[in-house]
Amino acid sequence: MSLPLSPSQKSLILRVINCFETGSPEGNYSALSIYADGPHGIRQITYGRSQVTEYGNLKRLVSLYVKGKGIFAGELGKYLGDIGSVPLVDDKGFKALLRSAGRKDPVMAKVQDAFFEDAYFKPALKWASKANCLAFRTQRGLCPERVTLYDSFIHSGSILKVIRRKFPEVPPSKGGKEKPWIQAYVKARHEWLLGSRKKFVRASSYRTKDLMKMIEDKNWNLDKLPLIANGIEVYPE
Repeated sequence: MSLPLSPSQKSLILRVINCFETGSPEGNYSALSIYADGPHGIRQITYGRSQVTEYGNLKRLVSLYVKGKGIFAGELGKYLGDIGSVPLVDDKGFKALLRSAGRKDPVMAKVQDAFFEDAYFKPALKWASKANCLAFRTQRGLCPERVTLYDSFIHSGSILKVIRRKFPEVPPSKGGKEKPWIQAYVKARHEWLLGSRKKFVRASSYRTKDLMKMIEDKNWNLDKLPLIANGIEVYPE
């Protein structure tokens, strides 16, 4: 199923998520943080424009960068065997290389853009198509839903079943209506984030708060600008 987006709409979606992730509409390709959200709660690196994790997709991202023959490919390539299996969260050399590649090398920016498109944006739209969400034929309509689904894949890796079980509305594929479903989903996800025992998860509820504001404003086409994401005004690129 085709899920058309105008260049302006897609730009807004990506820039909103960039603000959620690294505090900048353009995205911070060198951003690196440490969170205790790895396997069994261990500390791990999160990196890049949309923050891949050390025990998640970081190895895949670095591998693509090495294949792309970036400036720091030789040095980062030496770590490929360790990423995800040997803790690198306290390896100053590795972290410095990641930051330098993101800050100084256009190859890293290009690799990240392509990676996040393939690993998160396309799967989010595929999920939407399968659920029969966004089943319209024009470039207008329900863009907050697209932002929400993409943000869910970036932030949680998918549309989590634990959240979907918290509200009765069903997606269009099962006879439901899109607007009530997305409103219920965003509200349930907001409450789920706020209810976490982990402080950094609770803190991330600004994402769903901003999404709920878009829905409350009936900004279904993302044409009421600027959008506000993580306290930042967002316009198309």
